[in-house]
Amino acid sequence: MTNAKPKLALAFGILCISIFPILVKLKLTPGLISAFYRMAIAAMLILPYILITKKFVLPKSKTLILAIICGILFASDVAVWNIAIQESSATQASLLTNLSPLWVGIISFAFFKTKPATNFWIGTLVSLFGMTMLVGFQFFLELNFDKAFLLAVLSGVLYSIYLLVSKNVLSEVDVLSFMSISLLASSVYLGILCYFLDEPFTGFSNTGWLVLVLQAVICQLCAWISISYATQHMRATRISLSLLSQAVITSLLAWLFLDEKITLNMAIGGVILLFGIRITFYTKTLSIKNILNKN
Repeated sequence: MTNAKPKLALAFGILCISIFPILVKLKLTPGLISAFYRMAIAAMLILPYILITKKFVLPKSKTLILAIICGILFASDVAVWNIAIQESSATQASLLTNLSPLWVGIISFAFFKTKPATNFWIGTLVSLFGMTMLVGFQFFLELNFDKAFLLAVLSGVLYSIYLLVSKNVLSEVDVLSFMSISLLASSVYLGILCYFLDEPFTGFSNTGWLVLVLQAVICQLCAWISISYATQHMRATRISLSLLSQAVITSLLAWLFLDEKITLNMAIGGVILLFGIRITFYTKTLSIKNILNKN
């Protein structure tokens, strides 16, 4: 049962972040200021709690600096992704951002002692093929290699670096302390950025403010406390690939609430994507040969 807790936390976190693209599609606030309030509101909610309950533990200097860097990396990822989604399409931005498992694997292989298992590479290829089917092959013929394209790719790279660095930090500090430091760093960083770029801090509709609060509570606090807990106990490569499943859940939510269609091609792609993720959780080392020969 203990081993199941990180997996359940990861599943819950993925469900929470899957709501985020639906909220962004409403376009009730600018992308950059939306990222700021997502972090700032979450910070305002978590800081009083950990201070009152005395659950905050100040880590060593090196770990503290890395936690602050995590906050800046994550804030940059969300800001860049928000801008990419508003300057292109949600599909293009989501697909390119979700290349992060590939970057995680490459960075892990190049710079870390723990190398990705064969299962990870096989699962990644299968999942990315499923993702391709999910968004449609025609989509790739219409790709625009413009600023939005580069921003979406950059978002995926930032995301992967964040996952790897946070994995290291979370081995030294508890989840709530890490989240508090990270959120505070994100809020200050994005606040300064929004101020100098003359982003509007007020003037939103009541619905706009409600969406900002939902992003902070559900997509940030609930999601990333859960995912951070899972990151403490699971491989970063496995976490990054599992996060691809949010594309499937987002498609279902868009069908339910935004009347977006789900085609047979999308359904098959979603199943293949989830199968690819399942491969990484297989306990034995896989090869292409024994997958094909498996009954």
